[in-house]
Amino acid sequence: MSDETLLVFPCEFPVKIMGRHTPEFAATARTLVENHTGPISDAMIKSALSKNGRFVSITVTISAQSQQQLDDIYQDVSAHADVLMAL
Repeated sequence: MSDETLLVFPCEFPVKIMGRHTPEFAATARTLVENHTGPISDAMIKSALSKNGRFVSITVTISAQSQQQLDDIYQDVSAHADVLMAL
């Protein structure tokens, strides 16, 4: 695998996490990202419900420090049982 990336770090990077709309999903998504970034401001977190309200997407915009940090975030987020998809 090459160390080349199109991103220049540090940079603002949105992490989108999708799951079922439950009372705890937003907190779970936030915690999964904060485990790699430290505390994130509420202003950097957006959510959107699906048309039928059964699913939610949480977008957490972080100040990404490295490709490795992003890879670690996506690995942990994707492995969580409540997460249906991460982009």
